Amino acid sequence: MTSSIEEPASVRPVPSAVRQARRGNSLGRLVARRILLGFGLLIAASMLIFGGVEALPGDFASTYLGQDATPQAIANIREELGLDRPMAERYLSWLGGIAQGDFGTSWSNRNSVGDQIWKRLGNSLLLAGVAALIAIPLALALGMVAVLYRNRIPDRVISLLSLAAISLPEFFIGYLLIQFFTVQLGFASFPATVYDGMGLGERLATIVLPVMTLVIVVLAHMMRMTRSAIMNVMSSPYVETAELKGLSALRIIAEHAAPNAVAPVVTVIALNLAALVVGVVVVEVVFVYPGIGQYMVDAVTVRDMPVVQGCGLIFAALYIVLNMVADIVSILANPRLRHPR
Repeated sequence: MTSSIEEPASVRPVPSAVRQARRGNSLGRLVARRILLGFGLLIAASMLIFGGVEALPGDFASTYLGQDATPQAIANIREELGLDRPMAERYLSWLGGIAQGDFGTSWSNRNSVGDQIWKRLGNSLLLAGVAALIAIPLALALGMVAVLYRNRIPDRVISLLSLAAISLPEFFIGYLLIQFFTVQLGFASFPATVYDGMGLGERLATIVLPVMTLVIVVLAHMMRMTRSAIMNVMSSPYVETAELKGLSALRIIAEHAAPNAVAPVVTVIALNLAALVVGVVVVEVVFVYPGIGQYMVDAVTVRDMPVVQGCGLIFAALYIVLNMVADIVSILANPRLRHPR
């Protein structure tokens, strides 16, 4: 007599379609959480930026009117700008305007802050983009060379130079480049400043020194992290198996180590791009470059708070978005999440 006892549900094989659906739902939830976390961080950053700017010493009305301003004149300016309202009310009004694409009006020149930010943001993104196009492939190549010749002269030279570059601040590197290329060599193709109204070719020629500064700083970080990521993969069992098969070191790195180090390398690149975008502030000040960083620094000197708050929020948004992209890429590239058992 055959048994009619039904097989327990816990031991039944799960269909592949069900497993794929569960895997997709799990990845979707993780990505959704990262996006929500990024949105929450952006709101928190807006609070910190608004509160931090409010806590800065000095007052725009006093700075704008000068030392001879009467208390009544200062009070009138504060009332006109809405500075007499509670801080929470002004924050909600500012945040509501930004949600509609309105960053407010500059206190110093009455221009639209949003228009000036978008105009200068293109200059900053051009500077950061050109630096990234140079630094990323160069960092990957140098990282692979350092792994290929690990613990030998090329590896030690690359590590020493990268450590020296990391130890020097951006402004110091920028001033060294200006002194060497502009003052000492007198290259006309390496001006220390750039102005609006130039064509693309002239603009690319004038940003050589700022781009070199950013590349030197970012390249060192990305190269060292790339080397570390590939070295971690090189200790895996399948790499040892490839070595036992007699494959060359270059082939092992190119075909086995590098593809499996994509996730950490992409994360490193995304994080350094975030640092690159934020790091243009110092470089723009050094080279008097008309970007969003220079715009923010000029606004700080005259206490133009709408400009400072708008620029700060743009930098925070770029940094958070790039970090969020790095998190999402690491999730999607994780084989344990894509192919769970």
